[in-house]
Amino acid sequence: MNLPPPHADAGPLRRMCWIFPDRESTRAAGVWHAMFWDLYAEVAEDLGMSWTRHSPDAVSVDCTEPGRPRVYVDDVLVTPEDTLFITALYSLPYQSMDIFNQYALAAVLQQAGYYLPFPPETSLIGNDKLATLLHLGGSPVPPIPTVRIGTGRDVSRHLYEVALGNMTYPAIVKPAGWCGGGGINLARGVGDIRGLASLAQGGDTTLVVQPYLGDGTVDYRVYVIGGRAHTVLKRTPQPGSAVANASHGGILEFEPVPDELAQATAYFAERLTIPFFCVDFLHDGQRFWFSELEPDGVIPGVPGDPDRTVQRDIVRARFTAYRDAHAKHLADAAGGTPLFTSSTETS
Repeated sequence: MNLPPPHADAGPLRRMCWIFPDRESTRAAGVWHAMFWDLYAEVAEDLGMSWTRHSPDAVSVDCTEPGRPRVYVDDVLVTPEDTLFITALYSLPYQSMDIFNQYALAAVLQQAGYYLPFPPETSLIGNDKLATLLHLGGSPVPPIPTVRIGTGRDVSRHLYEVALGNMTYPAIVKPAGWCGGGGINLARGVGDIRGLASLAQGGDTTLVVQPYLGDGTVDYRVYVIGGRAHTVLKRTPQPGSAVANASHGGILEFEPVPDELAQATAYFAERLTIPFFCVDFLHDGQRFWFSELEPDGVIPGVPGDPDRTVQRDIVRARFTAYRDAHAKHLADAAGGTPLFTSSTETS
């Protein structure tokens, strides 16, 4: 694991290890490197740290000495003082076999005293779209009405339809826990939902159903850093598309944060005491709706930022917030709360 030289003001944090299932195709990995991975590493190096990606199986833990776990990333010994782990849960279809390992590893690292910008419980709230809306249901910007349905072996009995009585159509049907705009479909009635649920059954994929806000609905992603709204990524769909994500041809622009969303950020920051997260809002032409939470939302390059000035500024602010939160974590531990407790001390 290559590390940059330490900066005088960098503090003890040297490594940010992003735990991410190592299942990307060659094509996808090339896109992600060019879009943000390489820039993440560059900004981290500028701050005197490293940013590296690792699959869950790259982490080994030796706990043969009670109360003194030794954690290795590949074959490098790391400590809570010099390393933090980014453990936001990912659950795209090709990562489904990794979900338990991601979640279990995050719990192990948390118990071993490491600072996690995304604790396991936050990852679960952020991964399931209805869990997000329930946890943040008091938002000043109202959450979009949502129905969550399972698609198991009895999906052909249509028992879930009892929960759809208040749904209006057309409706958006999408997986409860994917990202990047994958799996989003437009249903014009219950018959369409039956077909989509039957297809989702093949991957045992839980779905959410939401009213469609209309053609031209714009997506506003607010980057919240250190408890404050930093920047907005505005995503405008192509004509005729119900999805504004870049993967569907959406137009991406960085913009100042609208006053209404800046004011709402205080509520989200109070409920999510983590240094970085993204909140997505939809604007239907008349009003904003709270859509979803992205704990590890992508910070992309956009055409209007050819020198990557804004992208780099967001990433730098994010990583600086991580470093500050890590320092507070160490200070709290030094003030009397142990990073971990031995079994003999609790018996």
